Amino acid sequence: MFTSKPSRRARRGLTQRAIAIVIGALAVVLALPIAASAAPTTISPVPGLPPLTIPDIPGAPQIPGAPSTPKSTPKPKPTPTTPEKPKGPAIPGVKTSTGWIALADDASHQITWWHNGNQVKTMPISMGTNDHPTPNGVYHTKEKYRDMYMDSSTYGVPVDSAEGYRTYVEYATRMSWDGIFIHAAPWSVSQQGRSNASHGCINVSTENGKWVFNTIPRDTPIVVRGTVGPKYTGD
Repeated sequence: MFTSKPSRRARRGLTQRAIAIVIGALAVVLALPIAASAAPTTISPVPGLPPLTIPDIPGAPQIPGAPSTPKSTPKPKPTPTTPEKPKGPAIPGVKTSTGWIALADDASHQITWWHNGNQVKTMPISMGTNDHPTPNGVYHTKEKYRDMYMDSSTYGVPVDSAEGYRTYVEYATRMSWDGIFIHAAPWSVSQQGRSNASHGCINVSTENGKWVFNTIPRDTPIVVRGTVGPKYTGD
C-alpha cells in the first residue's frame, strides 16, 4: 500500500504547534498556584508526539485538547424533621411506681394514658352525674374483677329505692375503697365522650374496659379533674 509521508514543512508546522501548546500550558502552570489535591491531566497535543501531563488547577482556563472535567453538583442537605407530638393534655405531675399515669378529664370526657412519659391511649368516658359526681383527685388502681355485680346498698342506698341499683358489669378495676371503679359499661356508650351518666364510676366501652383490665397494673395513679364533685382524699 502506498503511504505518503508528511513533508518537512508540514512536520515543522506540527512541531511549532506542539511547542506553542506546551509553552501556553507551562505559562498557566507558572501563573497559578498548584493545589495539593489537584489531579493531573494527560493530553496529546499533536498526533505522533508523546503525551503531555499537566496538573489540574482549580480556576485555570481549559487547555486545548484536554478532556473536560464534569462539575459535581453538591447534594442539598436533608431538612431535619421534628417528630409530631401526640395531641392531648399534658401529663399530670404525679408520682408513679408502675410507669403508668392516667388523666380522666371531665371537660373533654376523655381518659388519657401515658407509659414512661409517652402518651399511649385515649378513650371516651362517662363519669358521675351532677347528682352523683366523681370526686376530683388522685386515685390508684387496686383489685380487679373480671365480672361482678355493683350494688348501691354497699354505700347505703337500698337497691329497691329510687336511686338504688344492682348492675352486672365486666372488666372492673377498683379505683377507691368506697366503690369507684373504671369498668365496661356498654349501656352508656352513647354518653361516653359526651356527657356524664354514672353513679360516680368511670364508664368505658367493653373493649376499653378489657384493655385497662389486662394492661394497667395495680397502684397506677388515675387523676380525675374538672368534675363538680368534691376533692377525693381517701386511698
